[in-house]
Amino acid sequence: MRRRLVISYLLLMVLVLIALETPLAATMASRETERVRADRLADATRFASLAGPALRDGGPGPIESELTSYDDLYSISAAIVDRDRNTPVSSPRWQPTPGTATVLDVALSGQQTSAPESVWPWTTDPVVVAVPINDGGEVLGAVVIVTPADPIRRAVVAWWLLLALAGLLAVLACVLTAFGLAGWVLRPVTELDAVTHEIAEGDRGARVQHRLGPPELRRLAASFNHMADVVSDVMDRQRAFVAHASHQLRNPLTALRLRVEELGPSLTDEDGRSEHQLALEETDRLALVLDALLTLARAEREENERVTVDAAAVAASRVAAWAPLARHRSVALRLVTTDAPAYAQTVPTAVDQALDALIDNAVKFSGAGGAVTVTVARRDGGVALEVRDSGPGMTESQLGQATERFWRAPDAQNVDGAGLGLTIAAVLVDASDGRLTMRPGESRGLVAALWFPAPVLTVEPAEEEPAQEEPATDLRPSPAR
Repeated sequence: MRRRLVISYLLLMVLVLIALETPLAATMASRETERVRADRLADATRFASLAGPALRDGGPGPIESELTSYDDLYSISAAIVDRDRNTPVSSPRWQPTPGTATVLDVALSGQQTSAPESVWPWTTDPVVVAVPINDGGEVLGAVVIVTPADPIRRAVVAWWLLLALAGLLAVLACVLTAFGLAGWVLRPVTELDAVTHEIAEGDRGARVQHRLGPPELRRLAASFNHMADVVSDVMDRQRAFVAHASHQLRNPLTALRLRVEELGPSLTDEDGRSEHQLALEETDRLALVLDALLTLARAEREENERVTVDAAAVAASRVAAWAPLARHRSVALRLVTTDAPAYAQTVPTAVDQALDALIDNAVKFSGAGGAVTVTVARRDGGVALEVRDSGPGMTESQLGQATERFWRAPDAQNVDGAGLGLTIAAVLVDASDGRLTMRPGESRGLVAALWFPAPVLTVEPAEEEPAQEEPATDLRPSPAR
């Protein structure tokens, strides 16, 4: 935008300079030509006063020596022409030019004349001046002076170069002024754009200086700061409400579950015991939802503080933590990684919480006899983690909705969970400037991929070691068990 403003100012300045300097350049050319013309007319008038006797008596008289001296001194040729267009007296360098005949016709009619009107840098025709020679009102002939155009042309070019230099200095001053003015005008806009990106990246404390630039932009900056304060306050209130509501509901929910659980021994009817068990399960499910809401509120409230973690070590710890559940559900859970550390820069607990959500879903939906593989590798200037399962997978439309809050697949409505695991993972990955993608597996199942940027100061090895697959540990219980 700064460049466009400067170009517009510069274009306006150039148009003004053209409008001012074009007539001035033409005036200078005409003035220089008129100066030379006036001098030659004065000389021709003096020569005409001396040429009368030469034309009446037929002798050269003193005019011949005058023309010769004039030619030698100024390199300007002149001649005396009678009414029959003969040249009785002329200077040594006299040569008729194409414009001589025209001005001579006017001079023999009794009027002094000259041509051309103006000498331009691209013209080569000389300046021709003719003055009639009168004797008692009778025109006896004319004095014709031919002046080379080179000196006039050089003078005109010098004036024009001076004008061009003045215009160039004016354009340079305009450019400097335009850059300063554009910077003054656009500095608040540039800062507003930068602060907008900072807020979008999670720095909700960023604000614009509202004392820069024109008054209109100062008011805009102040309004933006007020809007940012209001939005930040609303977000804090919303997250605080979710956190407080989730926390406050846990106590009555715990008390309710205890009371419902105490009703169990007093129920003798089989249907009553079945309903009692369903009520306990619903309270447990509600407790899971409240825990997930608390986790989501904390994740969204995380600032952009970054820590460096070994994603390979975190993945190994999470696989080990989920191994008992996978073994209980007859799911083979294994880890594929390199021996070297895979450092990533994330917000705190982003890698472990995201892996918890993905491994939980993979183990849950793979079913008995399924397999879940967690892969860690350095890739694209960061660390890539993949959780691959052998479950039913999801359709393309379902993949687009998977990270929405409380969304559940149509065939998973009765599966345990709050529908917030992927949402929490997506929030943490986005806050870490990472990526969360999901795609169908090659044959079946789902592949959930995480990518986190590497630390800025981390020096990558010259040649990455190929991923060595750990021995597959079948965590599925043996038939003997």
